[in-house]
Amino acid sequence: MSQVFHPTAEVPARTLTLLLGLTVGVIAANLYYAQPLVAMISKALGIATSSAGLVVTFTQVGYGLGVLLLVPLADLLENKKLIITLMMVAVIALLGLAFSTSVIPYFTAAFILGIGTSAVQIVVPYAAHMTSESHRGRVVGSLMSGLMLGIMLSRPISSLLTDLLSWHAVFFLSAAFMTAMAFILYKFLPPRKPEHTENIRYGKLIASMGELFVTTPVLRRRAIYQAFMFGAFCLFWTSAPLYLMSETYHLSQTAIAIFAFAGVAGAISAPFAGRLADKGMSTSATIVAMLAAIASFAVTHILEPGSYVALGVLVFAAILLDAGITATLVLGQRAIFSLKPEYRGRLNGLYIATIFVGGAAGSYAGAWAYAHGGWMMTTIVGALFPATALIYFFTEWLTGFRKSQK
Repeated sequence: MSQVFHPTAEVPARTLTLLLGLTVGVIAANLYYAQPLVAMISKALGIATSSAGLVVTFTQVGYGLGVLLLVPLADLLENKKLIITLMMVAVIALLGLAFSTSVIPYFTAAFILGIGTSAVQIVVPYAAHMTSESHRGRVVGSLMSGLMLGIMLSRPISSLLTDLLSWHAVFFLSAAFMTAMAFILYKFLPPRKPEHTENIRYGKLIASMGELFVTTPVLRRRAIYQAFMFGAFCLFWTSAPLYLMSETYHLSQTAIAIFAFAGVAGAISAPFAGRLADKGMSTSATIVAMLAAIASFAVTHILEPGSYVALGVLVFAAILLDAGITATLVLGQRAIFSLKPEYRGRLNGLYIATIFVGGAAGSYAGAWAYAHGGWMMTTIVGALFPATALIYFFTEWLTGFRKSQK
């Protein structure tokens, strides 16, 4: 069985690719299970409405710190052990959330869960290390499909499971999934020890990240593009439930959960984007993806809101937006993983950390725009995010960046 997953193969075996795709989906879902349950969890823990956002904020903060401080260890430590260790940290945190009945234990567990969940950003460069340059985009694309499926399915799954059982059951179930995945990875994942680490210490590793961001224009540009794109994604999925619950559509929590399932279809763009990148078509694919994201906000105004047909258009917009964001995510990671292999952990950490800032800005902007100008204001602000990314992308020619890459 171990030969199926031999790490020296030109492309990881299909079984291994599927396994890693499932792994990133299961891990990433932990960041979003609590989002649709904020009101319920905050009420159960006695958290004031004005502070209810902290239910998810502590997990996000932990994840951001994990990405910056732990993901770079992939350039220093054996990757398999690092991934499994962080997954088990997440399992302990999930059990802490499941048993929490007061604020302090919940916030502590949520923070630790975010740290453990950063393992997902070690799995992706791990797969890139095992893949040849000619097929790297395809493999990364497959993993990004798993990532986006995990993100998009987490919200409706947690909503439906809470309706059937309780919000505690969501975390128990995730802990079981994570434990099972960790055991499978322990059995079948090939080890991967970074090379040339004799003179590298953790402090030096972290200190080098600032210099990498400044001196690596491909990383810097791709990270900023995706920060704006992910900002649009978070803006949409923060404001869309508010819009759907309003008097315009009067959807229930279960109906909104079903709506969220529709966005999953956008994840299919990931393998296609990866293949286009492998064929040297990253530029055109990036432009199309950014235009799709802009169009996704515009199409929601084609019909008068409130009808079933208009709701169908909103579903189409969600799919179009998610497809565009997923495509640029894959194209960006394909680009940075083509740089020096010994820096991949740090490069990916910087890439994801920058995206995370964009996502946080988008979530805030979505709530602000909807509160101050309804859906019209939300779509205008939302379209500005990918539009800004597209304008910045075009400066590649003005600054000579495009020429310098040839």
